Amino acid sequence: MTAQPSLMWFRQDLRLRDNPALTAAATSGPILPVYILDDTNSAPWQLGAASRWWLHHSLSALDKQLENRLMVLQGDPLEIIPALAAKFGIRKIFWNRCYEPWRSKRDIRLKRALKETGLSVTSSNASLLVEPWLNLKDDGTPYKVFTPFYRRAMSKGIDLASVLSAASNPKLIPADLPADKLDALGLLSEVNWHSSFFESFTPGEAGADKKLACFLENGISNYKQGRDFPGLESVSRLSPHIHFGEIAPHRIYKESLELGELRGIESESDHFGRELIWREFSYSLLHYFPSLTESNMNRSFDGFPWQRDEPLLRAWQTGQTGYPLVDAGMRQLWQTGYMHNRVRMVVGSFLVKNLLQDWREGARWFWDCLLDADLANNTASWQWVAGCGADAAPYFRIFNPISQSEKFKTARYIRQFVPELAQLDDKHIYEPDVAPESKLTAAGVKLDENYPKPIVGLKTSREKALGAYQQLKARNRA
Repeated sequence: MTAQPSLMWFRQDLRLRDNPALTAAATSGPILPVYILDDTNSAPWQLGAASRWWLHHSLSALDKQLENRLMVLQGDPLEIIPALAAKFGIRKIFWNRCYEPWRSKRDIRLKRALKETGLSVTSSNASLLVEPWLNLKDDGTPYKVFTPFYRRAMSKGIDLASVLSAASNPKLIPADLPADKLDALGLLSEVNWHSSFFESFTPGEAGADKKLACFLENGISNYKQGRDFPGLESVSRLSPHIHFGEIAPHRIYKESLELGELRGIESESDHFGRELIWREFSYSLLHYFPSLTESNMNRSFDGFPWQRDEPLLRAWQTGQTGYPLVDAGMRQLWQTGYMHNRVRMVVGSFLVKNLLQDWREGARWFWDCLLDADLANNTASWQWVAGCGADAAPYFRIFNPISQSEKFKTARYIRQFVPELAQLDDKHIYEPDVAPESKLTAAGVKLDENYPKPIVGLKTSREKALGAYQQLKARNRA
């Protein structure tokens, strides 16, 4: 007797290996593999331009793995999946869970509707080491501070054996698919601003495998200290691959810990594992506090006097602030779709504190420009740096881009992304506006001609930010 076909709905799990929903679907019988670009339910969080570039190439890689049999559609899954089930005689639907609030609401509605028509729906976990409802306080409430969240997760242990498996080799349902199915989605911007992304990343499962192997070979041995130095290759750069589900976090966690034990560098691998759990913390926050994307988690910040200033915001976005580390970070973002984590904190602090611009402006810009734009991580990180989030940095902690440059030796990094300063020596490249004119001339730097003078003073802008914070506190006490 021929097994009934199943539908495998790919979402943020664009891989064959370690994919529990795909494994379950393939075990059930022949499958129809489907991806649906949902710009209907995702408003106002449709994918940004950089993420769309990545998605296009990641889907292309997955399609090749599936012998060009991946069905790629666009629209509302609430309408598309029931129609596909009826057309292909499908009785079972499989997917891996997603955790953004809009996806959760949609999936609950869809699962209910499918079950009401007699269809079977099976969902699995392919994206998180610990799902939000499995890591709560004793009283059943969510954590708002990372350290106890981390300790609870570690005390329970990370379940690895149940999700790690070999690559699935599913039997696929024949379907007539157009040759230009990916191009029809229109994911690639007409403006070729992403032409250099391929220099840093290769979307797809194979690219994720190579990135992990490179990190384990060359980066993890100096991770704990080296991760703070933008000029070093001590970070994994796996975040886009993790976000699109091209590699299982369980596999990353397991292989990094095993390597740490093998090489006797447990402190390095443990620290890397801790950073993976930070991602889990952000997902838990967004799950239990879905207004996090737009509202201050610490509501005492609701009256903060943000000062919308388009010229200042534009200077920050384009890397023309006059502070080389800030400018290098913003240009790295634009040119590569990525920014080093230490620099993300610096540019974030500069925007919300030195420039007094609303953290939501920064979050939106990152959402559009980051290849690893992740709603949970992006939002929680911006609220953290602004001082209004869970377990946030105090508002009075203001990152000084000059001292940060000196402490973390960013001259090489600055020269890479701010080439007009490349000829300045290490002493002056961090603060070119105070360099002797002779040094600037010798390096070909003409302030306010080929590189801007600082758009704000660090001391005066810091005092202004702290003054605004004190006023906010006084109003909240009144």
